[in-house]
Amino acid sequence: MIKAGIIGATGYAGAELAKLLKAHPQVDLLWLGSRSYKGQPYSSVYMNMRKIADEDCRSEDMNELAKEADVIFTATPQGFCASNINKEILESAKVIDLSADFRFKDVNVYEKWYGRTHEAPEYLEEAVYGLCEINRDKIKNARLIANPGCYTTCSILSLYPLVKDGLIDPATIIIDAKSGTSGAGRSAKTDNLFCEVNENIKAYSPVVHRHTPEIEEQLSYAAGCAVMLNFTPHLVPMNRGILVTAYASLVSGVTDADIEACYRKYYEDEYFIRLLAPGQCAQTRWVEGSNYTDIGFITDPRTGRIIVMSALDNLVKGAAGSAVQNMNILFGLPETCGLETFPAFP
Repeated sequence: MIKAGIIGATGYAGAELAKLLKAHPQVDLLWLGSRSYKGQPYSSVYMNMRKIADEDCRSEDMNELAKEADVIFTATPQGFCASNINKEILESAKVIDLSADFRFKDVNVYEKWYGRTHEAPEYLEEAVYGLCEINRDKIKNARLIANPGCYTTCSILSLYPLVKDGLIDPATIIIDAKSGTSGAGRSAKTDNLFCEVNENIKAYSPVVHRHTPEIEEQLSYAAGCAVMLNFTPHLVPMNRGILVTAYASLVSGVTDADIEACYRKYYEDEYFIRLLAPGQCAQTRWVEGSNYTDIGFITDPRTGRIIVMSALDNLVKGAAGSAVQNMNILFGLPETCGLETFPAFP
């Protein structure tokens, strides 16, 4: 059994992790760490976990957790993992960080977009970006995994094959994305109150959203050159889900058959990616509660552009599910282990 612990277990992503790991047949979840609820029964915070996780929440001490666990998940705000990680922890346990602390190779990019000094830049080079479908071989032997963001997972998976094989002009990429409110976390914020969100949809952080450089960096690796794009997220009144609609100009002569073949080349054997029929639009309701990503496209011969539509659950494939998928790879388990939950509808 893999001994696992979660730091930040009472946030939304941490709670999703707890649910997945409690049900995982190869995991012993021995540590539910929480700063706010230390000493309180976990099931008193999330009553859906009664008789499943009734143990008390423990501290957020990564050093102590590393003495007990084979793998540590940090579902914490930016800065926590970088401030606490050290050589001893990495020699004792694998670390899968759900924050942005180790997603960038260039420390200056992190510090510019996140407005904070990076506390552990010496680990940036060895950290592996944990987008399983793209970096599977690098993940296998890693000690430190940078779990991708929800918007970024959906955006990168949507466009990676087209950029990698040169079917689109990467300089023309525009990404319009929409998220449910759980993506903003569990802490109280005026903008996330019911009366602020209900019966409303709004764009936020256009031009300056922190996931922009993450998407650009990963697509730049695929393109073999620097990629700069427009990314605009929107908040919609639902609990879960990411919907990405991405636009780009096709390279001259590219056909629908070429695009279908490209997606099949990269994703046909990927269990958690479901390719839709051309012209079929992805919907968040068909992936809710699951680790699946649905991807579809349509081309516009009038403008010579492609529109890629994709959907995933921001708390599962966009966070906790991806983290468990990374753990499965690290420990030589089938990637589907503990993640076979079907999408829930209605």
